[in-house]
Amino acid sequence: MSHTLPAVNETLLKQLIEFRRDLHQFPEVSGEEYETSQKIQAELSKHGIFFRTGFAKTGVLGVIRGAKPGPTVALRADIDALPITEKTDLPFASQKAGSMHACGHDAHTTMLLGAGILLNEYKNELSGTVLLVFQPAEEASPNGGAKPMMDDGVFDEYVPDVIFGQHVWPDLPVGQIGIRSKEMMGATDRFKVVINGSGGHASMPHQTNDAIIAANHVVTMLQTIVSRNVNPIDAAVVTVGRIEGGYRYNVIADTVTLEGSIRTYKEETKARVKKRFHEVVDHAAKAMGTTAEIDYIDGYEATINTPEWAEVVKETAMDVMGSEEATPTVDPSLGGEDFSRFLNQYPGAFFWLGSAIEGREVQKPLHDPKFEFNEKALPIGVNMLVRVTMNALEKLHHKK
Repeated sequence: MSHTLPAVNETLLKQLIEFRRDLHQFPEVSGEEYETSQKIQAELSKHGIFFRTGFAKTGVLGVIRGAKPGPTVALRADIDALPITEKTDLPFASQKAGSMHACGHDAHTTMLLGAGILLNEYKNELSGTVLLVFQPAEEASPNGGAKPMMDDGVFDEYVPDVIFGQHVWPDLPVGQIGIRSKEMMGATDRFKVVINGSGGHASMPHQTNDAIIAANHVVTMLQTIVSRNVNPIDAAVVTVGRIEGGYRYNVIADTVTLEGSIRTYKEETKARVKKRFHEVVDHAAKAMGTTAEIDYIDGYEATINTPEWAEVVKETAMDVMGSEEATPTVDPSLGGEDFSRFLNQYPGAFFWLGSAIEGREVQKPLHDPKFEFNEKALPIGVNMLVRVTMNALEKLHHKK
């Protein structure tokens, strides 16, 4: 697959870097992306790209209709930031305390905008329609922004035949693309458990039902779910990330709160872990003379690529980078992605864009207050979206 399409030139790259840095300086967390949305709309208007709003409050849909009729390809970028205080020394670091683009969504938004600009300039050569989906609230699991956008009719008039999304990935060097034929990201459930016992004086434990001791047993028993109830070749993680309980050193606690996360890929694995979670918590708490209130929250589903569209991404990456080494073998991540909701409705693929900072032995991970995006990956991400779009339109034409 190959097309004589324009790549990002120096002039456009300069504009995109400026736009991305502006977004980075003024991040907006999930559900508050009003200025971000306005900036996106202003850029689309400036470049003559038709768009619609009113999806999940701040979501924007850009529409590029080719000169000839044909299939529809959707490209998605998330636009929200995280509630993190930035700790980098960048000259364009966040100016909002408590808010930071620590997951690269500023880059995602910019690269989708860049791809839209290039595709719109050459729409006379397009046979089909391209949808630019700027999605809010990706970080707001379990609700997210993908389903609310679809509920608000983002695809009512233009229904995608395929949808693609990309994510910056500091575990890969610039110039490499991470793509798998199926599982890319995990399902992200979470829980809150309140252990209720009866408190009393530390010197008279026989008069109490110690909620802290019960909570300890619950935490220990939860670790047996993965080790004894999940097939060893399947992936699952049960993490207790927060424990709160007790009043002072000489008081036996009557209540303890546990919060944590459960990650899986396969639906059957998730169902088994969820069932065992309830059984283990209930029985462990009961054994210690306490009771357990369980709030189990189903989060994003696993992000599972459609094999044929993952192959298109792989071929495109090798073409764009001019090397078969552009798509190394990668393991899936148990991190979650709201893009899974789109893939549950439409075929498509989600891929990782290598964005490691050269010369650093330890890359700051996503969601770290010192995370940095390597802007050398910016033009690669734009070109990937453009070429993936054209290759997908070509493949869809051949399928009809």
